Amino acid sequence: MIKIILVLILFSGVLTTPAFAQDVKNPSLIINTIEIPATGFHTTQRDAPIVKFDKIHAVSWQVTIDNNLIYSIPDGNAVLRLYDAESQDRFVEVGMGSIPDNKFWVAVQTLKEGYVVVHSDLERGWYPEAKSIISFTDRAGLTVNNGARIVVTNLDIGEFAIGSYAVHGMEGSIEPPAANSGIMSVEFLSGDPAKNVFAFFPFYMAAGIGTITGIMYLTKKRS
Repeated sequence: MIKIILVLILFSGVLTTPAFAQDVKNPSLIINTIEIPATGFHTTQRDAPIVKFDKIHAVSWQVTIDNNLIYSIPDGNAVLRLYDAESQDRFVEVGMGSIPDNKFWVAVQTLKEGYVVVHSDLERGWYPEAKSIISFTDRAGLTVNNGARIVVTNLDIGEFAIGSYAVHGMEGSIEPPAANSGIMSVEFLSGDPAKNVFAFFPFYMAAGIGTITGIMYLTKKRS
């Protein structure tokens, strides 16, 4: 299995070399990478600042979460909200609880249905060794991978373009912070694959490698 992963990494590296990149340019491709420190989660949802992107992530997008926060309380949560560019009353929310329970949930808010939790795992919901991936296309809807398996598949949320995001980690202003150190890295990738689908291939490869890593971790623990 390790050999397979190494081959995939090397193959992905070849595809992302400058020579190959010249052949896979996609004018619609947008990439943003942000690193959110633990202090970014020292706020409640009500007081969390909403950060707008200079360019909207639309048509087809993928958000990759690498959670390396060090939680300070057993029931601490780190929550990421992705807001629709047309209305901040519409959003996708991912919550990641502290170790060892690793609570994980996915919720969406729409104008018609309101706030709805579409997936919730109270134990072993996410895996520190793997990356969680949220992906969306206008045709296929919303899909979420917790690093080991797909937990939400092709959920229809209508058209959704990410215009901004926010994070929080406190239920109330008087409770202790959820995390005291570490960072959460979040990568945003979007574009129109119809203009050059091969431009997205290295990112699909990275998503596959992340899933394989999660599966290996699970297999090792169970053995």
